[in-house]
Amino acid sequence: MSVLHDYSATITWTGNRGTGTSHYKAYDRSWDLASPGKPVVHCSNDPLLGGDALLYNPEDMLISALSGCHMLWYLHLASDAGIIIESYSDTPTAQGETLKNGASRFVSATLQPVIGLRAGADLELADQLHHQVHQFCFISRSVNFPVRYAAKYSIV
Repeated sequence: MSVLHDYSATITWTGNRGTGTSHYKAYDRSWDLASPGKPVVHCSNDPLLGGDALLYNPEDMLISALSGCHMLWYLHLASDAGIIIESYSDTPTAQGETLKNGASRFVSATLQPVIGLRAGADLELADQLHHQVHQFCFISRSVNFPVRYAAKYSIV
């Protein structure tokens, strides 16, 4: 039996320069993301599509969500396996493609965590846990492109 979860957000377009969408270059691709009780995140479109490079775009948020979900499940599985993680950071990358008609999608992602393990950790098991995360992580179970793992470890 499954348990359903509800998530919500409010997306508000903030890019009306006074003439709405009267033509393609008449408006900004900016918007705000809000959820009850959380700070507002100012966002924009990908700079390749006319967005503000200083703001998060949907693609940034998807790869960040994928990485964050992976990290949280990895920490959980490591804890269950008796592997003590002392530090974890990731610099995920993703590759997208755009067709001639403008349709775009992600075609792959690579998570590149740098993980500090407490001395005595089983490095082989620590590495194998990455491949188990996909069985649990909400985000990785929801994407339709391959996700690779290129983890690096140090003993701290």
